Amino acid sequence: MSAFRSPKIVPVFLSLALMPAVLVAEPFADTIYKGGPILTMDDAALLTEAVAVRDGQILAVGSVEDLEQHRGLATIDFDLEGRTMLPGFIDSHGHVVFGGLQAMAANLLSAPDGEVEDIASLLTILRDWSESNQEFVVKNNLIVGFGYDPSQLAEERHPTRDELDAVSTDIPIYIVHQSGHLGVANSAALELLGIDATSENPDGGVIRRRAGSTEPDGVLEGNVHFGSVFGLIGGLGPEGMLAFARAGANMWASYGFTTAQEGRSNPDTVAILKQLATMGDLPIDVAVYPDVMIDRDFIPANMSDTYENRVRVAGGKLTIDGSPQGFTALRDKPYHDPVGDYPPGYSGLGYETPETIIEMFDWAYENDVQLMAHANGERASDYFIAAAEDATEKHGPADRRPVLIHGQFMRQDQVDSYKRLGVFPSLFPMHTFYWGDWHRDHTVGPADADNISPTGWMRQRGMMFGTHHDAPVALPNSMRVLDATVTRRTRSGDILGPNQRVDVMTALKAMTIWPAYQHFEEDSKGSIEVGKLADFVVLSDDPTAIDPEDLDTLKVMITIKENEVIYSAIP
Repeated sequence: MSAFRSPKIVPVFLSLALMPAVLVAEPFADTIYKGGPILTMDDAALLTEAVAVRDGQILAVGSVEDLEQHRGLATIDFDLEGRTMLPGFIDSHGHVVFGGLQAMAANLLSAPDGEVEDIASLLTILRDWSESNQEFVVKNNLIVGFGYDPSQLAEERHPTRDELDAVSTDIPIYIVHQSGHLGVANSAALELLGIDATSENPDGGVIRRRAGSTEPDGVLEGNVHFGSVFGLIGGLGPEGMLAFARAGANMWASYGFTTAQEGRSNPDTVAILKQLATMGDLPIDVAVYPDVMIDRDFIPANMSDTYENRVRVAGGKLTIDGSPQGFTALRDKPYHDPVGDYPPGYSGLGYETPETIIEMFDWAYENDVQLMAHANGERASDYFIAAAEDATEKHGPADRRPVLIHGQFMRQDQVDSYKRLGVFPSLFPMHTFYWGDWHRDHTVGPADADNISPTGWMRQRGMMFGTHHDAPVALPNSMRVLDATVTRRTRSGDILGPNQRVDVMTALKAMTIWPAYQHFEEDSKGSIEVGKLADFVVLSDDPTAIDPEDLDTLKVMITIKENEVIYSAIP
Protein backbone atom coordinates (compact mmCIF):
# COMPACT_ATOMS: atom_id res chain seq x y z
CA MET A 1 0.00 0.00 0.00
CA SER A 2 1.36 3.41 -0.90
CA ALA A 3 2.37 5.55 2.06
CA PHE A 4 0.48 8.46 0.49
CA ARG A 5 -2.80 6.54 0.93
CA SER A 6 -2.44 6.26 4.67
CA PRO A 7 -2.73 9.43 6.80
CA LYS A 8 -0.94 7.66 9.62
CA ILE A 9 2.36 7.67 7.75
CA VAL A 10 2.18 11.00 5.85
CA PRO A 11 5.14 13.16 7.00
CA VAL A 12 4.14 16.16 9.16
CA PHE A 13 5.72 18.71 6.82
CA LEU A 14 3.72 17.31 3.91
CA SER A 15 0.41 17.41 5.77
CA LEU A 16 1.01 21.06 6.66
CA ALA A 17 1.66 21.89 3.04
CA LEU A 18 -1.50 20.14 1.91
CA MET A 19 -3.84 21.63 4.56
CA PRO A 20 -2.92 25.29 5.25
CA ALA A 21 -6.56 26.39 5.54
CA VAL A 22 -7.11 23.94 8.35
CA LEU A 23 -4.03 24.77 10.40
CA VAL A 24 -3.40 28.48 9.69
CA ALA A 25 -6.11 30.80 11.11
CA GLU A 26 -6.85 34.26 9.79
CA PRO A 27 -5.66 36.97 12.21
CA PHE A 28 -8.38 38.26 14.50
CA ALA A 29 -9.50 41.87 14.40
CA ASP A 30 -9.67 44.14 17.41
CA THR A 31 -12.53 46.06 15.80
CA ILE A 32 -14.80 45.65 12.79
CA TYR A 33 -16.38 48.88 11.50
CA LYS A 34 -19.69 48.46 9.67
CA GLY A 35 -23.25 49.69 9.52
CA GLY A 36 -22.87 52.67 7.19
CA PRO A 37 -21.24 53.80 3.94
CA ILE A 38 -17.43 53.70 4.03
CA LEU A 39 -15.64 55.91 1.49
CA THR A 40 -12.11 54.56 1.14
CA MET A 41 -10.48 57.12 -1.22
CA ASP A 42 -8.93 54.05 -2.88
CA ASP A 43 -9.77 54.27 -6.58
CA ALA A 44 -9.80 50.46 -6.82
CA ALA A 45 -12.80 50.31 -4.47
CA LEU A 46 -14.15 53.71 -3.43
CA LEU A 47 -17.06 52.29 -1.42
CA THR A 48 -16.97 49.36 0.96
CA GLU A 49 -19.14 47.75 3.64
CA ALA A 50 -16.72 46.99 6.44
CA VAL A 51 -13.20 47.53 7.74
CA ALA A 52 -11.31 45.25 10.14
CA VAL A 53 -8.59 46.75 12.33
CA ARG A 54 -5.83 45.14 14.39
CA ASP A 55 -3.12 46.87 16.45
CA GLY A 56 -4.08 50.30 15.12
CA GLN A 57 -3.73 49.29 11.46
CA ILE A 58 -6.20 48.25 8.81
CA LEU A 59 -6.31 44.46 8.60
CA ALA A 60 -8.93 43.95 5.91
CA VAL A 61 -11.45 45.87 3.81
CA GLY A 62 -14.48 44.33 2.15
CA SER A 63 -17.97 43.01 2.66
CA VAL A 64 -19.40 42.32 6.09
CA GLU A 65 -19.58 38.62 5.19
CA ASP A 66 -15.96 38.40 4.08
CA LEU A 67 -14.65 40.15 7.19
CA GLU A 68 -16.35 37.65 9.50
CA GLN A 69 -13.29 35.43 9.03
CA HIS A 70 -11.39 37.99 11.16
CA ARG A 71 -13.80 37.80 14.08
CA GLY A 72 -12.39 36.50 17.35
CA LEU A 73 -13.80 36.22 20.84
CA ALA A 74 -12.50 39.71 21.71
CA THR A 75 -13.44 41.44 18.44
CA ILE A 76 -15.61 44.53 18.94
CA ASP A 77 -18.21 45.69 16.43
CA PHE A 78 -18.24 49.43 15.78
CA ASP A 79 -21.71 50.22 14.47
CA LEU A 80 -21.72 53.36 12.33
CA GLU A 81 -25.52 53.52 12.72
CA GLY A 82 -25.96 54.75 9.17
CA ARG A 83 -23.28 57.42 9.39
CA THR A 84 -20.46 57.65 6.84
CA MET A 85 -16.82 56.82 7.56
CA LEU A 86 -13.83 58.18 5.64
CA PRO A 87 -10.08 58.28 6.18
CA GLY A 88 -9.10 60.84 8.82
CA PHE A 89 -8.55 64.29 7.35
CA ILE A 90 -4.97 65.43 6.80
CA ASP A 91 -4.16 69.09 7.32
CA SER A 92 -2.66 70.39 4.09
CA HIS A 93 -1.73 73.65 5.82
CA GLY A 94 -2.48 75.07 9.24
CA HIS A 95 -0.90 76.23 12.48
CA VAL A 96 -2.05 73.89 15.21
CA VAL A 97 -0.14 75.60 18.06
CA PHE A 98 -1.06 79.13 17.04
CA GLY A 99 -4.55 77.73 16.45
CA GLY A 100 -4.75 77.39 20.20
CA LEU A 101 -4.84 81.20 20.24
CA GLN A 102 -8.09 81.00 18.32
CA ALA A 103 -9.44 78.52 20.84
CA MET A 104 -8.42 80.54 23.91
CA ALA A 105 -8.40 84.25 22.91
CA ALA A 106 -11.33 86.63 22.58
CA ASN A 107 -13.29 85.58 19.49
CA LEU A 108 -13.28 88.60 17.17
CA LEU A 109 -14.59 86.71 14.13
CA SER A 110 -17.66 87.88 12.26
CA ALA A 111 -20.65 85.71 11.35
CA PRO A 112 -21.03 82.79 10.93
CA ASP A 113 -18.10 82.06 13.28
CA GLY A 114 -18.44 85.02 15.65
CA GLU A 115 -20.48 88.08 16.55
CA VAL A 116 -18.30 91.07 15.63
CA GLU A 117 -20.10 93.51 13.31
CA ASP A 118 -18.29 96.79 13.94
CA ILE A 119 -15.57 98.29 16.12
CA ALA A 120 -18.00 98.94 18.97
CA SER A 121 -18.98 95.24 19.17
CA LEU A 122 -15.30 94.27 18.89
CA LEU A 123 -14.46 96.40 21.92
CA THR A 124 -17.41 94.99 23.86
CA ILE A 125 -16.24 91.43 23.21
CA LEU A 126 -12.71 92.33 24.32
CA ARG A 127 -14.06 93.81 27.58
CA ASP A 128 -16.30 90.81 28.22
CA TRP A 129 -13.48 88.37 27.52
CA SER A 130 -11.14 90.29 29.82
CA GLU A 131 -13.67 90.16 32.66
CA SER A 132 -14.32 86.46 32.13
CA ASN A 133 -10.63 85.59 31.92
CA GLN A 134 -9.18 87.64 34.75
CA GLU A 135 -6.86 84.85 35.85
CA PHE A 136 -5.24 84.77 32.39
CA VAL A 137 -5.12 88.58 32.13
CA VAL A 138 -3.57 89.11 35.55
CA LYS A 139 -1.11 86.25 35.24
CA ASN A 140 0.10 87.24 31.78
CA ASN A 141 -0.54 91.00 31.82
CA LEU A 142 -2.16 90.67 28.42
CA ILE A 143 -5.54 90.92 26.73
CA VAL A 144 -5.52 89.08 23.41
CA GLY A 145 -8.09 88.73 20.65
CA PHE A 146 -8.12 86.97 17.32
CA GLY A 147 -10.01 87.16 14.05
CA TYR A 148 -11.10 90.75 13.37
CA ASP A 149 -11.47 91.54 9.68
CA PRO A 150 -11.99 95.06 8.27
CA SER A 151 -13.84 93.60 5.29
CA GLN A 152 -16.58 92.50 7.71
CA LEU A 153 -16.59 95.59 9.95
CA ALA A 154 -19.13 98.31 9.27
CA GLU A 155 -16.29 100.86 9.24
CA GLU A 156 -14.23 98.78 6.73
CA ARG A 157 -11.00 99.71 8.53
CA HIS A 158 -8.69 98.49 11.28
CA PRO A 159 -9.27 99.53 14.87
CA THR A 160 -6.65 101.94 16.24
CA ARG A 161 -4.52 102.00 19.35
CA ASP A 162 -6.75 104.76 20.72
CA GLU A 163 -9.86 102.60 20.36
CA LEU A 164 -8.15 99.68 22.08
CA ASP A 165 -7.04 102.07 24.82
CA ALA A 166 -10.73 102.50 25.61
CA VAL A 167 -10.65 98.90 26.86
CA SER A 168 -7.46 99.41 28.90
CA THR A 169 -4.58 101.85 29.02
CA ASP A 170 -2.71 99.83 31.65
CA ILE A 171 -2.83 96.28 30.33
CA PRO A 172 -1.21 95.52 26.95
CA ILE A 173 -3.78 94.55 24.32
CA TYR A 174 -2.99 92.84 21.05
CA ILE A 175 -5.57 91.72 18.49
CA VAL A 176 -4.69 89.65 15.43
CA HIS A 177 -6.24 90.15 12.00
CA GLN A 178 -8.00 87.05 10.67
CA SER A 179 -5.30 86.58 8.04
CA GLY A 180 -2.67 86.27 10.77
CA HIS A 181 -0.48 88.76 8.87
CA LEU A 182 -1.51 91.97 10.64
CA GLY A 183 -2.41 93.05 14.14
CA VAL A 184 -3.26 96.04 16.31
CA ALA A 185 -1.61 97.00 19.61
CA ASN A 186 -2.86 99.44 22.20
CA SER A 187 -0.52 102.06 23.67
CA ALA A 188 0.60 99.82 26.53
CA ALA A 189 1.49 97.00 24.11
CA LEU A 190 3.39 99.37 21.81
CA GLU A 191 5.37 100.61 24.80
CA LEU A 192 6.12 97.04 25.88
CA LEU A 193 7.26 96.18 22.34
CA GLY A 194 9.44 99.29 22.14
CA ILE A 195 7.62 100.66 19.09
CA ASP A 196 7.33 104.46 18.96
CA ALA A 197 7.61 107.45 16.64
CA THR A 198 11.33 106.83 16.13
CA SER A 199 10.93 103.17 15.13
CA GLU A 200 11.72 102.41 11.51
CA ASN A 201 9.88 99.90 9.35
CA PRO A 202 11.78 96.61 9.28
CA ASP A 203 12.36 94.70 6.03
CA GLY A 204 9.07 93.12 5.02
CA GLY A 205 7.09 95.01 7.66
CA VAL A 206 5.12 98.22 8.08
CA ILE A 207 4.33 100.27 11.20
CA ARG A 208 1.29 102.30 10.25
CA ARG A 209 1.28 105.90 11.45
CA ARG A 210 -1.26 108.45 12.57
CA ALA A 211 -2.19 110.88 9.82
CA GLY A 212 0.39 113.66 9.50
CA SER A 213 2.64 112.10 12.14
CA THR A 214 5.30 109.42 12.65
CA GLU A 215 3.48 108.24 15.78
CA PRO A 216 2.27 104.61 15.35
CA ASP A 217 -1.50 104.24 15.04
CA GLY A 218 -1.32 100.68 16.42
CA VAL A 219 -1.60 98.66 13.18
CA LEU A 220 1.42 96.45 12.46
CA GLU A 221 1.94 94.60 9.18
CA GLY A 222 4.09 91.71 8.04
CA ASN A 223 7.38 90.98 9.77
CA VAL A 224 6.92 93.62 12.46
CA HIS A 225 3.56 92.03 13.33
CA PHE A 226 5.04 88.52 13.45
CA GLY A 227 7.82 89.64 15.77
CA SER A 228 5.34 91.44 18.00
CA VAL A 229 2.74 88.71 18.32
CA PHE A 230 5.29 85.95 18.90
CA GLY A 231 7.08 88.16 21.40
CA LEU A 232 3.91 88.82 23.38
CA ILE A 233 2.62 85.25 23.24
CA GLY A 234 6.07 83.87 24.01
CA GLY A 235 5.84 85.79 27.25
CA LEU A 236 3.07 83.44 28.35
CA GLY A 237 5.78 80.93 29.24
CA PRO A 238 5.93 77.15 28.75
CA GLU A 239 2.64 76.50 30.55
CA GLY A 240 0.79 78.98 28.38
CA MET A 241 2.28 77.57 25.19
CA LEU A 242 1.44 74.03 26.28
CA ALA A 243 -2.14 75.15 26.83
CA PHE A 244 -2.23 76.70 23.34
CA ALA A 245 -0.86 73.54 21.71
CA ARG A 246 -3.24 71.27 23.66
CA ALA A 247 -6.26 73.42 22.76
CA GLY A 248 -5.24 73.53 19.12
CA ALA A 249 -4.76 69.76 18.80
CA ASN A 250 -8.11 69.05 20.43
CA MET A 251 -9.84 71.56 18.17
CA TRP A 252 -8.30 69.94 15.05
CA ALA A 253 -9.51 66.53 16.26
CA SER A 254 -13.04 67.89 16.73
CA TYR A 255 -13.14 68.68 13.00
CA GLY A 256 -11.99 65.20 11.94
CA PHE A 257 -8.26 65.83 11.49
CA THR A 258 -6.01 62.95 12.49
CA THR A 259 -2.88 64.65 11.13
CA ALA A 260 -2.27 68.34 11.74
CA GLN A 261 0.40 70.72 10.58
CA GLU A 262 2.34 73.37 12.43
CA GLY A 263 3.07 75.32 9.31
CA ARG A 264 5.43 77.98 10.58
CA SER A 265 7.27 77.28 13.80
CA ASN A 266 10.56 77.79 15.58
CA PRO A 267 12.70 75.50 17.77
CA ASP A 268 10.81 76.57 20.89
CA THR A 269 7.50 75.53 19.32
CA VAL A 270 8.95 72.16 18.38
CA ALA A 271 10.07 71.69 21.98
CA ILE A 272 6.57 72.54 23.24
CA LEU A 273 4.96 70.01 20.91
CA LYS A 274 7.43 67.31 21.89
CA GLN A 275 6.82 68.02 25.56
CA LEU A 276 3.07 67.81 25.04
CA ALA A 277 3.51 64.54 23.15
CA THR A 278 5.70 63.07 25.91
CA MET A 279 2.96 63.96 28.40
CA GLY A 280 0.52 61.90 26.31
CA ASP A 281 -1.62 64.96 25.58
CA LEU A 282 -1.28 65.01 21.79
CA PRO A 283 -4.19 63.05 20.28
CA ILE A 284 -3.15 63.48 16.63
CA ASP A 285 0.02 63.48 14.52
CA VAL A 286 1.64 66.86 13.92
CA ALA A 287 4.02 67.54 11.02
CA VAL A 288 6.14 70.59 11.88
CA TYR A 289 7.73 73.03 9.42
CA PRO A 290 10.08 75.49 11.18
CA ASP A 291 10.69 78.89 9.57
CA VAL A 292 13.86 78.77 7.47
CA MET A 293 14.49 82.44 8.25
CA ILE A 294 14.79 81.76 12.00
CA ASP A 295 17.16 78.79 12.37
CA ARG A 296 17.57 76.83 9.19
CA ASP A 297 20.34 74.60 10.61
CA PHE A 298 17.82 73.28 13.14
CA ILE A 299 15.69 71.78 10.36
CA PRO A 300 17.99 69.12 8.77
CA ALA A 301 19.40 68.32 12.21
CA ASN A 302 15.90 67.40 13.46
CA MET A 303 14.03 66.21 10.37
CA SER A 304 12.56 62.73 10.42
CA ASP A 305 10.43 60.53 8.17
CA THR A 306 8.75 59.00 11.20
CA TYR A 307 6.76 60.37 14.12
CA GLU A 308 8.06 60.20 17.66
CA ASN A 309 5.13 60.38 20.08
CA ARG A 310 3.08 61.89 17.23
CA VAL A 311 5.52 64.70 16.33
CA ARG A 312 8.03 65.01 13.49
CA VAL A 313 9.93 67.88 11.88
CA ALA A 314 8.94 67.38 8.24
CA GLY A 315 10.67 70.26 6.43
CA GLY A 316 10.98 74.03 6.35
CA LYS A 317 8.70 77.03 5.75
CA LEU A 318 9.43 80.20 3.78
CA THR A 319 7.03 83.16 3.67
CA ILE A 320 7.35 85.22 0.49
CA ASP A 321 4.46 87.69 0.79
CA GLY A 322 1.39 88.64 2.81
CA SER A 323 -2.37 88.16 2.70
CA PRO A 324 -4.81 88.98 -0.13
CA GLN A 325 -7.63 90.25 2.07
CA GLY A 326 -5.20 92.51 3.92
CA PHE A 327 -3.77 93.90 0.63
CA THR A 328 -0.28 92.59 1.45
CA ALA A 329 -0.12 89.70 -1.08
CA LEU A 330 2.50 90.60 -3.69
CA ARG A 331 0.77 91.01 -7.06
CA ASP A 332 2.06 91.54 -10.60
CA LYS A 333 -0.37 94.44 -11.05
CA PRO A 334 -2.02 97.06 -8.83
CA TYR A 335 -4.84 96.12 -6.48
CA HIS A 336 -8.30 96.70 -7.93
CA ASP A 337 -9.82 99.05 -5.34
CA PRO A 338 -7.93 98.75 -2.05
CA VAL A 339 -9.61 100.10 1.07
CA GLY A 340 -7.17 102.27 2.99
CA ASP A 341 -4.37 104.75 2.51
CA TYR A 342 -2.40 103.15 -0.33
CA PRO A 343 -0.25 104.93 -2.96
CA PRO A 344 -1.22 104.80 -6.64
CA GLY A 345 -0.19 101.53 -8.26
CA TYR A 346 0.17 99.74 -4.91
CA SER A 347 0.68 95.99 -5.50
CA GLY A 348 1.47 94.45 -2.12
CA LEU A 349 4.29 93.62 0.26
CA GLY A 350 7.21 91.24 -0.28
CA TYR A 351 8.58 89.74 2.92
CA GLU A 352 11.85 88.51 1.41
CA THR A 353 14.00 89.63 -1.51
CA PRO A 354 14.24 87.51 -4.68
CA GLU A 355 17.89 86.85 -3.81
CA THR A 356 16.97 85.50 -0.38
CA ILE A 357 14.25 83.29 -1.89
CA ILE A 358 16.74 81.82 -4.38
CA GLU A 359 19.20 81.20 -1.55
CA MET A 360 16.59 79.37 0.53
CA PHE A 361 15.47 77.12 -2.32
CA ASP A 362 19.10 76.34 -3.13
CA TRP A 363 19.75 75.40 0.50
CA ALA A 364 16.60 73.27 0.72
CA TYR A 365 17.29 71.33 -2.48
CA GLU A 366 20.93 70.80 -1.53
CA ASN A 367 19.97 69.45 1.92
CA ASP A 368 16.91 67.41 0.81
CA VAL A 369 14.61 69.57 2.91
CA GLN A 370 10.98 69.67 1.82
CA LEU A 371 10.26 73.38 1.47
CA MET A 372 6.80 74.90 1.85
CA ALA A 373 6.64 78.44 0.52
CA HIS A 374 3.79 80.85 1.22
CA ALA A 375 3.06 82.74 -2.01
CA ASN A 376 -0.31 84.45 -2.43
CA GLY A 377 0.19 86.97 -5.22
CA GLU A 378 1.33 86.49 -8.82
CA ARG A 379 4.67 88.18 -8.30
CA ALA A 380 5.30 86.01 -5.25
CA SER A 381 4.66 82.97 -7.47
CA ASP A 382 7.10 84.38 -10.02
CA TYR A 383 9.75 84.49 -7.30
CA PHE A 384 8.88 80.94 -6.18
CA ILE A 385 9.09 79.55 -9.72
CA ALA A 386 12.36 81.32 -10.54
CA ALA A 387 13.96 80.00 -7.35
CA ALA A 388 12.68 76.46 -7.92
CA GLU A 389 13.94 76.48 -11.49
CA ASP A 390 17.35 77.72 -10.39
CA ALA A 391 17.63 75.10 -7.63
CA THR A 392 16.47 72.28 -9.94
CA GLU A 393 19.01 73.23 -12.59
CA LYS A 394 21.75 73.33 -9.97
CA HIS A 395 20.90 70.15 -8.04
CA GLY A 396 19.04 68.08 -10.62
CA PRO A 397 15.52 66.65 -10.58
CA ALA A 398 14.36 64.59 -7.59
CA ASP A 399 11.21 63.71 -5.68
CA ARG A 400 11.36 66.73 -3.34
CA ARG A 401 7.65 67.70 -3.39
CA PRO A 402 8.07 71.42 -2.67
CA VAL A 403 4.74 72.90 -1.62
CA LEU A 404 3.05 76.09 -2.77
CA ILE A 405 1.04 77.44 0.13
CA HIS A 406 -2.13 79.38 -0.80
CA GLY A 407 -1.50 80.46 -4.41
CA GLN A 408 -4.58 82.66 -4.30
CA PHE A 409 -3.78 84.75 -7.36
CA MET A 410 -2.09 82.81 -10.17
CA ARG A 411 -1.77 82.97 -13.92
CA GLN A 412 -2.24 79.83 -16.01
CA ASP A 413 1.41 79.91 -17.14
CA GLN A 414 2.37 79.72 -13.46
CA VAL A 415 0.20 76.63 -12.99
CA ASP A 416 2.04 75.05 -15.94
CA SER A 417 5.37 75.88 -14.31
CA TYR A 418 4.32 74.42 -10.98
CA LYS A 419 3.37 71.17 -12.69
CA ARG A 420 6.65 71.03 -14.60
CA LEU A 421 8.66 71.62 -11.43
CA GLY A 422 6.83 68.96 -9.39
CA VAL A 423 5.38 71.50 -6.98
CA PHE A 424 2.42 70.38 -4.86
CA PRO A 425 -0.20 73.15 -4.56
CA SER A 426 -1.88 73.52 -1.17
CA LEU A 427 -4.77 75.85 -1.99
CA PHE A 428 -7.17 77.89 0.11
CA PRO A 429 -10.65 77.73 -1.50
CA MET A 430 -12.29 78.76 1.79
CA HIS A 431 -11.40 82.27 0.59
CA THR A 432 -14.29 82.01 -1.84
CA PHE A 433 -16.70 81.99 1.10
CA TYR A 434 -15.00 84.27 3.61
CA TRP A 435 -13.53 86.90 1.28
CA GLY A 436 -14.90 86.15 -2.18
CA ASP A 437 -17.08 89.27 -2.27
CA TRP A 438 -14.16 91.36 -0.94
CA HIS A 439 -11.82 89.99 -3.63
CA ARG A 440 -14.37 90.65 -6.37
CA ASP A 441 -15.06 94.21 -5.25
CA HIS A 442 -11.71 95.36 -3.83
CA THR A 443 -8.61 93.19 -4.10
CA VAL A 444 -8.47 91.90 -7.68
CA GLY A 445 -11.77 92.70 -9.38
CA PRO A 446 -14.43 90.39 -10.87
CA ALA A 447 -12.36 88.70 -13.60
CA ASP A 448 -9.36 87.68 -11.49
CA ALA A 449 -11.52 86.89 -8.46
CA ASP A 450 -13.13 84.05 -10.42
CA ASN A 451 -9.78 82.27 -10.48
CA ILE A 452 -8.63 82.51 -6.87
CA SER A 453 -7.49 79.10 -5.56
CA PRO A 454 -7.75 77.67 -9.11
CA THR A 455 -8.61 74.05 -8.34
CA GLY A 456 -10.21 73.65 -11.79
CA TRP A 457 -6.98 74.62 -13.53
CA MET A 458 -5.12 72.03 -11.45
CA ARG A 459 -7.47 69.21 -12.42
CA GLN A 460 -7.40 70.20 -16.09
CA ARG A 461 -3.69 69.46 -15.92
CA GLY A 462 -4.08 66.23 -13.97
CA MET A 463 -2.45 67.70 -10.86
CA MET A 464 -3.09 66.67 -7.28
CA PHE A 465 -3.66 69.46 -4.78
CA GLY A 466 -4.48 69.92 -1.12
CA THR A 467 -7.09 72.22 0.40
CA HIS A 468 -6.62 73.91 3.75
CA HIS A 469 -8.10 76.21 6.36
CA ASP A 470 -4.86 77.92 7.49
CA ALA A 471 -6.26 77.99 11.02
CA PRO A 472 -6.25 80.16 12.98
CA VAL A 473 -7.00 82.28 9.89
CA ALA A 474 -10.29 80.39 9.72
CA LEU A 475 -11.62 77.75 12.05
CA PRO A 476 -10.23 74.31 11.07
CA ASN A 477 -13.74 73.50 9.88
CA SER A 478 -13.31 70.56 7.51
CA MET A 479 -16.88 70.76 6.23
CA ARG A 480 -16.47 74.44 5.39
CA VAL A 481 -13.32 73.49 3.44
CA LEU A 482 -15.26 70.80 1.58
CA ASP A 483 -18.23 73.06 0.87
CA ALA A 484 -16.10 75.94 -0.42
CA THR A 485 -14.08 73.68 -2.71
CA VAL A 486 -17.21 72.25 -4.32
CA THR A 487 -19.60 75.21 -4.40
CA ARG A 488 -17.33 78.32 -4.26
CA ARG A 489 -20.25 80.32 -2.84
CA THR A 490 -19.45 83.66 -1.23
CA ARG A 491 -21.07 85.06 1.90
CA SER A 492 -23.53 86.93 -0.33
CA GLY A 493 -24.43 83.76 -2.27
CA ASP A 494 -22.48 84.58 -5.42
CA ILE A 495 -20.58 81.74 -7.13
CA LEU A 496 -16.98 82.80 -7.56
CA GLY A 497 -15.48 81.06 -10.56
CA PRO A 498 -17.92 78.30 -11.54
CA ASN A 499 -15.28 76.82 -13.85
CA GLN A 500 -12.98 76.30 -10.89
CA ARG A 501 -15.44 74.09 -9.01
CA VAL A 502 -14.68 70.37 -8.58
CA ASP A 503 -16.83 67.38 -7.67
CA VAL A 504 -17.24 66.10 -4.12
CA MET A 505 -14.95 63.08 -4.50
CA THR A 506 -12.15 65.26 -5.85
CA ALA A 507 -12.64 67.66 -2.95
CA LEU A 508 -12.47 64.75 -0.48
CA LYS A 509 -9.24 63.48 -2.02
CA ALA A 510 -7.80 66.96 -1.53
CA MET A 511 -8.40 66.48 2.21
CA THR A 512 -7.17 62.89 2.51
CA ILE A 513 -5.01 60.93 0.07
CA TRP A 514 -3.52 63.91 -1.77
CA PRO A 515 -2.23 65.76 1.33
CA ALA A 516 -0.94 62.37 2.53
CA TYR A 517 1.16 62.38 -0.66
CA GLN A 518 2.11 66.00 0.05
CA HIS A 519 3.63 64.89 3.38
CA PHE A 520 5.32 61.76 1.91
CA GLU A 521 2.83 59.68 3.95
CA GLU A 522 0.70 58.14 1.21
CA ASP A 523 1.87 54.62 2.15
CA SER A 524 0.45 54.89 5.67
CA LYS A 525 -2.39 57.43 5.56
CA GLY A 526 -5.02 59.10 3.42
CA SER A 527 -7.09 56.09 2.32
CA ILE A 528 -8.71 53.04 3.86
CA GLU A 529 -6.47 50.26 2.58
CA VAL A 530 -4.87 47.20 4.15
CA GLY A 531 -1.72 48.07 6.08
CA LYS A 532 -2.50 51.74 6.58
CA LEU A 533 -3.21 53.39 9.93
CA ALA A 534 -6.72 53.09 11.31
CA ASP A 535 -7.27 56.87 11.17
CA PHE A 536 -10.94 57.58 10.47
CA VAL A 537 -13.56 60.30 10.60
CA VAL A 538 -17.29 59.58 10.90
CA LEU A 539 -19.66 62.15 9.37
CA SER A 540 -23.36 62.69 10.00
CA ASP A 541 -24.19 61.82 6.38
CA ASP A 542 -22.64 60.75 3.10
CA PRO A 543 -21.11 63.80 1.37
CA THR A 544 -21.37 62.10 -2.01
CA ALA A 545 -25.09 61.42 -1.60
CA ILE A 546 -26.47 64.76 -0.45
CA ASP A 547 -27.10 68.00 -2.33
CA PRO A 548 -23.70 69.75 -2.70
CA GLU A 549 -25.36 72.95 -1.47
CA ASP A 550 -25.85 71.21 1.89
CA LEU A 551 -22.24 70.13 2.43
CA ASP A 552 -21.69 72.82 5.05
CA THR A 553 -24.45 71.26 7.17
CA LEU A 554 -22.52 67.99 7.61
CA LYS A 555 -21.13 67.38 11.08
CA VAL A 556 -18.07 65.53 12.28
CA MET A 557 -19.48 63.00 14.72
CA ILE A 558 -16.45 60.89 15.65
CA THR A 559 -12.71 61.11 15.06
CA ILE A 560 -10.60 57.96 15.40
CA LYS A 561 -6.80 57.84 15.58
CA GLU A 562 -5.25 54.38 15.20
CA ASN A 563 -8.47 52.72 16.33
CA GLU A 564 -8.90 54.99 19.37
CA VAL A 565 -11.82 57.43 19.57
CA ILE A 566 -10.26 60.84 20.25
CA TYR A 567 -13.38 62.94 19.68
CA SER A 568 -17.09 62.20 19.77
CA ALA A 569 -20.08 64.48 19.38
CA ILE A 570 -22.44 61.64 20.25
CA PRO A 571 -23.89 61.90 23.78
